[in-house]
Amino acid sequence: MNNPFDWRRGDAGRPDPKRLVASLPLAMFVLAPDFTVSSVNPAGEQLAGQGARRLVGRQVGELFAFDEPLILERIGGREANLFARDVGVRMHDQPPRRLDVITAPVAHYPGWQMLVLQEPVGVEALTRGGGAGVDDSDGPALRAPAVLAHEIKNPLAGIRGAAQLLDRRIGEKDRALTGLITTEVDRIAKLIDQMQSLSRRSQEPAVECNLHEAVRHAQAILAAGQSGRFVVEEEFDPSLPPIMANPDALVQVLLNLMSNARDACAGAEVPRIAVRTRFASGIQVHTGPGGKPLRLPIELRVSDNGKGVEPALRDHLFEPFVTSKKSGQGLGLALVQKLVREMNGRVTHDRDENRGWTHFRLHLPVAGSVPERNAMLNGAGVTGDAQG
Repeated sequence: MNNPFDWRRGDAGRPDPKRLVASLPLAMFVLAPDFTVSSVNPAGEQLAGQGARRLVGRQVGELFAFDEPLILERIGGREANLFARDVGVRMHDQPPRRLDVITAPVAHYPGWQMLVLQEPVGVEALTRGGGAGVDDSDGPALRAPAVLAHEIKNPLAGIRGAAQLLDRRIGEKDRALTGLITTEVDRIAKLIDQMQSLSRRSQEPAVECNLHEAVRHAQAILAAGQSGRFVVEEEFDPSLPPIMANPDALVQVLLNLMSNARDACAGAEVPRIAVRTRFASGIQVHTGPGGKPLRLPIELRVSDNGKGVEPALRDHLFEPFVTSKKSGQGLGLALVQKLVREMNGRVTHDRDENRGWTHFRLHLPVAGSVPERNAMLNGAGVTGDAQG
């Protein structure tokens, strides 16, 4: 039977393949075997801010600067498919942007490749809209985050008031718990305020903070809400200097990682959770308007001796809606990655099958190492471009 729609032909009454490519809303660049741009669709011209005449014939490395050097290496592999999420990309004289990068070889044409660039469709897309100044003509979907925030903050205010009343009636030794409730309610309320307008234009600058204090704060919160015993094995390097981070976001990241570790090892004969901090030299990223390298010498590792994540999910852990929990929503680790990126950090996952441990690692900058980043965030809506 003949194919009712042959993509190789432009039959009368059916769209021509060239017109189909031209109509794609995604920016697509066809790369010749010498890594020059052979053709580009209108969406690609718009994204690059230049016409096809200026783009065709130029090297891909000349047109695009990726903050992850491995991107160009993978493009150089020619026959390898690539899908990199939320990559920092600089094009011509435009400001840096966050884009998903996709490459694929062209069938039956050795050495030829397609390069597709698109706006991220993960947590960043889910959190757009709903903030101050949103045009109601865009419909109720954009107003939903603001409504949800309102519904959450009302009971939070009641919880805070109840904790303050309890504080007046209980003994001194129990006041640490009411203080913890009040502190956490305030932190959650602040995070909700940030989530209402969660975008790179509204995030707060990183400040100097103590990593170990954040770990112990998160541990205290989890221990207070745990009916059984909650013990974390600590291996801290006391010589570590202060880090640059958003303290509230950092506590939220640690809460997510440590609660995931607790759930993961719940079925183990002897559940174990370990948190280690150390220097990890040699790790750096490119950030800021000039793409200057930023070192991330501080490593925090959250580990558990649970059975680990299914191998099929490991490469997708930080994507939205990916979860191995029956009742999970699959947004926790996606949010962790977003918050860590906004602090110019990195988060990774690995599994040690021989020893039976799962590790999540945070790599963060030392205090005072990202002055340009804070200057950008305090400026007139300029966005950062760190990538994870």
